Amino acid sequence: MADAQNIPAGSTTAGSIAVAAESTVATRMSAPPSFDVADFPVPHGREEEWRFTPLERLRGLHDGTAVATGEGVRVEVEAPEGVTVETVGRDDARLRKAGKPVDRVAAQAYSGFEKASVVTVAKEAVLTEPIRIAVHGEGGVAFGHQVIELGAFAEALVVIDHTGDAVLAANVDYVLGDGAKLTVVSVQDWDEKAVHVAQHNALLGRDASFKSVVVTFGGDLVRIHPRVEYSAPGGEAQLFGLYFTDAGQHHEHRLLVDHNTPHCTSNVAYKGALQGQDAHAVWIGDVLIQAAAEGTDTYELNRNLVLTDGARVDSVPNLEIETGEIAGAGHASATGRFDDEQLFYLMARGIPEKEARRLVVRGFFAELVQQIGLPDVEERLIAKIEAELEASV
Repeated sequence: MADAQNIPAGSTTAGSIAVAAESTVATRMSAPPSFDVADFPVPHGREEEWRFTPLERLRGLHDGTAVATGEGVRVEVEAPEGVTVETVGRDDARLRKAGKPVDRVAAQAYSGFEKASVVTVAKEAVLTEPIRIAVHGEGGVAFGHQVIELGAFAEALVVIDHTGDAVLAANVDYVLGDGAKLTVVSVQDWDEKAVHVAQHNALLGRDASFKSVVVTFGGDLVRIHPRVEYSAPGGEAQLFGLYFTDAGQHHEHRLLVDHNTPHCTSNVAYKGALQGQDAHAVWIGDVLIQAAAEGTDTYELNRNLVLTDGARVDSVPNLEIETGEIAGAGHASATGRFDDEQLFYLMARGIPEKEARRLVVRGFFAELVQQIGLPDVEERLIAKIEAELEASV
């Protein structure tokens, strides 16, 4: 596989695989974060944060022409005992704790919702069952806002499952108290025409642990923007993701880990597979280590496996360091086809080529699927990967 840091921007490798990677630091947006949509100009596609996104496929989310309809999405929450689930209005102060919108669509989502869902796990509560949030699209346009807040030393696992057909812009906030531990699995398994743009904001307290697993399969266009900040030392963030991009789909994942506090850690690992004409995946990994963040330890990784001709990957890892007093920092990105040696090894032992390719892809994703920790969700995702592979191998 080629190291993306050594491939010039816009380069094209054999077999119609296009790979773009750059060393330009892009952690700063073109406009300051704001809850007011008027503070963001309408994007034209030349802006750093929008240059990979096909704006014409956003269905008006970026320019204000998308209007919420009553049949947009249906949200259902299943929570074990000890969890409080509320529907609140726009004036609830908890809706502004985790972070501000950083682009026009996120600001449009904040300006457009009427009611928000707030899920609260009490202080020191350790949940033995997951919280399950089902977001089902019903064909319309919707703006959403969800908050998941854990009190000090609480522990929880949350699964957010997106299905159906919708045009959805949303903000999802995770607020972790001191010593809290939260794992969130966000699954984008939309129908083929859906559009989903979301900003995920995580705010970690002292010694808090946050694990995010973002899984994207469906939709015409999906753009997810996870962001992490630390409010006190000792925080740990793990951001994992996997995506399987089919012909014509656009899957974009843009991450920012803002190390603004001393002695915090982060680990990012995203993997994707692509197949079919005009399948397009974008991964932007931004890590900012501010001057005050001494003792930071961080690493980010993106790997992409291209299964057919006609697919394109843009992978841009960025690392900005403002202090020399760090424990460690690094990033890597690579894109390529099947490893011929792996295929040869399997086929030499009597495994047919088709099955060998399936095994390689399953192995490619296995370590990330195992991060979920819920057998039913893991089995469902493995089955989905198998179904996707039926079309290509």
